[in-house]
Amino acid sequence: MKIVSLVAALAIVLVPATADAAAAAHPASAHHFRNCTDMHKTYKGGVARKGAHDHRSGGGHARYAPHVSTALYRANSSMDRDHDGIACEQ
Repeated sequence: MKIVSLVAALAIVLVPATADAAAAAHPASAHHFRNCTDMHKTYKGGVARKGAHDHRSGGGHARYAPHVSTALYRANSSMDRDHDGIACEQ
């Protein structure tokens, strides 16, 4: 009887901690920003998917490095005008 109680107590303690860690690693839904100005308040360099490279015409470069998050990029990919994998780069 004591073993069953111990197992139940451990399950109650461990399950919420594991669920919180999983939720932090994989958010249920990434934030969709209204526009690039709104995004720049949080991420000055925009948001990039993993492995993206800036392809600016004229050889320019960004002032700020983008935040790398594939989930955030997917939620805001409509703001990637040049389709280089970086939304709202500046």
